[in-house]
Amino acid sequence: MLLPRMIAFTGFRREKGRPPSLVSLCVGVLGRHLEDVIGELREISVGFPAHIKLAIVAIARRRKLLNDDLILSLVDSSWEILDISGSDVTDTCLAEVSKICSRIRAVDISRCFQITPAGVSELVQHCKLLNTLRWGGCPRSNYTARRSLGILKPELMDLEGDSWEELDAAEIAHGAESLRWLLWPMIDKDSQETLATECPRIIVNPKPSPLGFRGLDVPIEAHADIALDDSVVKDISPTTWAVGGFAPRSISPCISGTPGIELSMAERFRLAFLDRDTRLAPKRAKNARQRQRRAEREMLMSSTNAKAIALASRATKSFHG
Repeated sequence: MLLPRMIAFTGFRREKGRPPSLVSLCVGVLGRHLEDVIGELREISVGFPAHIKLAIVAIARRRKLLNDDLILSLVDSSWEILDISGSDVTDTCLAEVSKICSRIRAVDISRCFQITPAGVSELVQHCKLLNTLRWGGCPRSNYTARRSLGILKPELMDLEGDSWEELDAAEIAHGAESLRWLLWPMIDKDSQETLATECPRIIVNPKPSPLGFRGLDVPIEAHADIALDDSVVKDISPTTWAVGGFAPRSISPCISGTPGIELSMAERFRLAFLDRDTRLAPKRAKNARQRQRRAEREMLMSSTNAKAIALASRATKSFHG
């Protein structure tokens, strides 16, 4: 019980050039053995601060262990970012998290095979402060993004008014009214034109520079080359999510202002195979560790039995002697 208590009352306070804090080391240990405690994670994390829970989610995502049960056992209403990219999280979970974490400002749902426009709609409906959204990144996620464009568009709720001056802001602002930055790798030309025409307030794939972008400072959450949840695990050793020789495959953002290239069927199958192989890698590593532990136990038992037999034989000889 020492580990949860230490985590509950300590925060990440590591400064550059200094060794990692004790709590960072504890979270790293927990992250390396995450698959062994997933069933009890809700009970273990009751007293954890919000940023520690978010760090565990980030580790789980990197280890390809993030799913509905895990994130719902850790969700905290004070979260302001949510990175579930490349995970098995579903619409149901995203909707529930959106209701609980209404203060979320940035979300990454890229490469999420099980997120559909229904989940995006729930996200936009409940997270009114959403400023940055990342999606796309694979054929299925790109399809979801294209079908979700209508959710981002502003709609006029009152069609009976005589003039625009008589309309309230609530009657005009419908959709993702606070969304400003959209990261969409390999965006197609039609979608890009639709966003430019119907959602001019949304800046697609901004390119950060010291001078800003169109006179605006691009927030760190909208930097394509930085994972959205990097900041919450900056003090934790990367070996935490490289357990059992498994290191998550890095995916290049490939964001540019040019239209995306349609992938061939063979390339889609190849990417699907690589994604499946990556998702199953932690399970293979876990099975390998279990087999190793079982072999060690069997060897220990075998050795103990051999010692017992030898001692019994020696005792018998001395008794008869």
